[in-house]
Amino acid sequence: MAGEDVRETLLKNEYYENCPGCKVDQHKAVQHGLPVQKLFTILLVVLATAMQISSLFPFIYFMVQDFNIAEQEEDISYYAGFVGSSYMLGRALTYVFWGKVADRYGRKPVIIIGTSTIVIFNTLFGLSINYWMAVVTRFLLGCLNGLLGPIRAYTCEIFREEHHALGLSVVAAAWGTGLILGPALGGFLAQPADNFPDLFSSESVFGRFPYFLPCLAISLFALVVDVACLWLPETLHNHELHKISSVDSIENLESAPIESDTTKYTNQETKSNSKESLFTNWPLMSSILVYCVFSIHEMAYLEIFPLWAESPRRLGGLSYSSVDVGEVLAISGLGLLIFQIFLYPQLERKFGCILITRISAVVSIPLLTSYTYIAMLSGIYLTISINIASVLKNSLCEFIGTGLFILQNRAVDQHQRGAANGIAMTLMSLSKAFGPAFGGAFLSWAQSRLNVAFLPGPQMVFFILNIVQAIGVAMTFKPLLVERQL
Repeated sequence: MAGEDVRETLLKNEYYENCPGCKVDQHKAVQHGLPVQKLFTILLVVLATAMQISSLFPFIYFMVQDFNIAEQEEDISYYAGFVGSSYMLGRALTYVFWGKVADRYGRKPVIIIGTSTIVIFNTLFGLSINYWMAVVTRFLLGCLNGLLGPIRAYTCEIFREEHHALGLSVVAAAWGTGLILGPALGGFLAQPADNFPDLFSSESVFGRFPYFLPCLAISLFALVVDVACLWLPETLHNHELHKISSVDSIENLESAPIESDTTKYTNQETKSNSKESLFTNWPLMSSILVYCVFSIHEMAYLEIFPLWAESPRRLGGLSYSSVDVGEVLAISGLGLLIFQIFLYPQLERKFGCILITRISAVVSIPLLTSYTYIAMLSGIYLTISINIASVLKNSLCEFIGTGLFILQNRAVDQHQRGAANGIAMTLMSLSKAFGPAFGGAFLSWAQSRLNVAFLPGPQMVFFILNIVQAIGVAMTFKPLLVERQL
C-alpha cells in the first residue's frame, strides 16, 4: 500500500526537468528514513560557523592585554567586548542581502561562500598584529558569512516534514555545541608556546602569533567542510510559477497523501498574486523579536563567562587560565550535544516549542544566580559545581533558540524562507552585536564597584542578565508570541 501511495503521489505531483528543487522533492516523495549523510554535512557546516564566532572568547582577554590598548586592568573587558561585537555588527548589515541571494540563486552558493569566508578571514584574525586589525577582520568575517539563515531554510527543504523538528534540532545542537567547543578549542590552543613549550618554540610562528593556532585549526576544519558542501544538492526551484499547473492539478495536489514543497509553493501563489509582506507576518516577527531579547542575554553570557572566570579572585572571578575555561566549555559542549539531540525532539513533540522555550528561560534565572555563590567555592567543589552549572545553562539556552528557530521556519512558505531567515538573522545579529559590547563593558564597570552594599562586583552583572531573561519570559505569552496555524 505504501508503494502504491508513493507512485500515486508522483503521478499527481508535476515536476520540472532540470529543476534542482523538483529533483529534491521527487527524492523526498520516495525517501524512507532520515538522510543521515546530508544531516551530518549540515551539522558540520553549522559547527564550523559557530566555532569561529566564539573561539576568541577565552583568549580575547589576553589578546587585548597584549595589544596594550587598555590603560588599566579593569578596562580590558571593555575593549574585548567590541572585538566580539564587530562580527555581529557585520553580520547584521548584510544578512538580508544574503537571504535575498539565497532566494534568487540558491542556498548552496551562499553556504559555500560562507564557509570559504571562514577559511580566509578567521586565519587573518589569528595573525592580527594590533587591536584594529582584529576588529576589522572580525567585521569582514561577519559581513561575508551569511549562511546561517539559508542553512536553516535548507534543512526544512531537504528533509520530509516529519523530520523538520529533528533537523532543526540538530542545527541548533550544532550551533550551541560550536559556540561551546569554539571557546574550548580557543582556550586549549591559545598561547601554545607558553602552555606547551616542549612542542612550540617561542621563535616559531605560533610563538610570535600566540592566538594563531586555534584560528588555524578552525579554518582548516572549515576548509574540509567547504569541500564537502560541493556534494550537497540544491533545493531552490528555478521554474516559472505560473507554468507549474492548472487549477485541476492543484485540486489533485491538495488531495495527495504527500505534499511537496513545490505544490505548497504553487498553491500559495495561485491563491495570491502578490507576495505577502514578511513584516506583517506576526507569527514570524513575534518569534524574531522574542529571540532578539534572548540573543542579547545569550551573547552577553558567552562573553562574560570566560572574562569572569579568568578575572582574578580579588575582582570576583575564579582566577582560571584559558586552559581551565577550555576544559569547562568542552564538557559543556558535550553535554549540550547529548541533551539537544536526544532530549529536545522528545520534549518538543510532547510539550510544543513555546512551552519548552518558556520553561527553559524560567529555570535559567535561578541557575545563573547561583554563579556568584559557586565563586565562593574552591578545589573539587568549585570544579564540579561550575561544570554542572555551565552544562545546564548552555543547554537551556539552546532549548530556547531551537524552539524559536522552529517557529520562524514554520511561519513562512519556501519561497519566503530565505528572506525571512535573512530578516531574522539581521535583527538577531544586531541584538548579538549589542550583547558582547554590553557584557564586556558592564563587567568592567561591575569589577570597579566591589565594595558597595548593593550587588557588589559580578553579582550586579548576573542580576542584570536575569532581568533581560525575565523580559524574554514575559514575551513568550500571547499576544506577544503566537504560532502560525497551519
